[in-house]
Formats: sequence, structure tokens, C-alpha cells
Amino acid sequence: MTGPTATPYDGSALDPTDPDEIKADIEATREQLAATVEELSHRLDVPSRAKESAFQARDTAVETYRENPPVVIGVAVALVAAVVGIVLWRSRR
Repeated sequence: MTGPTATPYDGSALDPTDPDEIKADIEATREQLAATVEELSHRLDVPSRAKESAFQARDTAVETYRENPPVVIGVAVALVAAVVGIVLWRSRR
């Protein structure tokens, strides 16, 4: 059974005590952290995400209407009829 072989230090690997390398590593870590904080901020901004979703839904509806107006009108009429029917049914109970 063979295990991992150790490679001798030949100077080709990055030296963890090199100040320039440490600074570059810190900068890369800061950039990753900033990206993570930005993503979390976006995910937690519920009002902004709700607005985005509403705009996307509106854009989709407008595009669908432009492509096929009779279908959209038919669905809207059916939806209004369903709501009126439910309201009338509940008021008679």
C-alpha cells in the first residue's frame, strides 16, 4: 500500500513569509469577503427583491401580451370572472 509522498521544498512553492505574497493573499481575501457581504446584503434586501420580481412579472406579462394579445385578454377575463364568482358565492353563504 502506498501513501502520499512528501515532496521536498525546492523553493518553487510560494513562501508564506514573503511580505508581498502575504499582502496579495490579504487583498484576495478582502475581495472575496466584500463579494460575500454584497451577496448577503442583496439576499436580505427583501423590498428590493420584491420590486425586482414585480418588474420581471410585469415585463413578462407585457411581452406575452405583445406576442399573443387574444390569449392574454382571455386569461384576464377568466380571472376576473373567477374572482367575481368567488365573491358572489361567499356573499350568499
